[in-house]
Amino acid sequence: MNEQTLPAKSFTVVRDGDIGALHGAVVALGNFDGVHRGHRTVIAAAQARAAKLNRKAAALTFSPHPRLFFRPQDTLFQLSSEHNKLRLLAATGLDGAIVMPFDAQLAATSAQDFIEQILVGRFGIGGAVIGFDFHFGQKRAGSPEYLTEQGARLGFTVDVVPPLRDDGRPVSSGEVRKDLSEGKVEDAAQLLGAPWFVTGEVIHGEKRGRELGFPTANLKLDPSCGLRHGIYALQVRLDGRLHDGVASFGRRPTFDDGAPLLEVFLFDFKGDLYGREIDVAFIGWIRPEQKFESIAALKQAMDGDVAQARAVLKAAGEAFPILREI
Repeated sequence: MNEQTLPAKSFTVVRDGDIGALHGAVVALGNFDGVHRGHRTVIAAAQARAAKLNRKAAALTFSPHPRLFFRPQDTLFQLSSEHNKLRLLAATGLDGAIVMPFDAQLAATSAQDFIEQILVGRFGIGGAVIGFDFHFGQKRAGSPEYLTEQGARLGFTVDVVPPLRDDGRPVSSGEVRKDLSEGKVEDAAQLLGAPWFVTGEVIHGEKRGRELGFPTANLKLDPSCGLRHGIYALQVRLDGRLHDGVASFGRRPTFDDGAPLLEVFLFDFKGDLYGREIDVAFIGWIRPEQKFESIAALKQAMDGDVAQARAVLKAAGEAFPILREI
């Protein structure tokens, strides 16, 4: 088994009702989109506090993302699906995750009621760990300072984690989204702590890649995906093993300018992937998507893409993010 995928262990996911074994845990609160290095500092602080208190450590997160609840008309480029977020959270060694539905009832809950009725009354938390900018409750009235005051009153610890910066740059989901929108997958990986990845089912395409000598596994990414259209070096995780490859993400301007599609060409691979679900990690940027005047010119460019991607991947080694199956 590839070391990038950890075997299953006890990781409890609670979505509603009794939280069972996670009752009394120290909870790290946040949306954790992408589970980047800033999120991991919050999680590590929760684990450290839990160890001191001899309690379990868990993430408390929300679905859908609150921004999507309040502004459903907006498009939010989410860095990880809920399942992938849980796989990343499980890989940190947490004991579990509480996924709270973010609905009208929760949005209308005051900061005081959120603490007293949910954190204390329902979850019986032993401690809370939050980032410096975490706000909660109706109209985001609950601040880190308020949570700290209420923790002292109600008998649970509160740790507020300061901002994490990378060479002066804030480590945040927004910064990761910005990098990906510009095709800067290496910079995004620096903030995430590992390459950004997606998961999708391989679907049938127009078979043009096969006709060109580059058979591809095609995936439709979420319509909100803000990744820059272009050519990328990547690694694919399949059956616990990593495979190198190159991919085009975009609208295929040489042919049809259709809906965005991720077309993955795996090096030295033979097999039928239709209907299979695969994980794809973006390791390096090759070039922008472009329209070619002839098929011959396109094939020549693709040969160059493969050669460049091989060089990028050789230098990167096994870079796929560490996941734990749940």
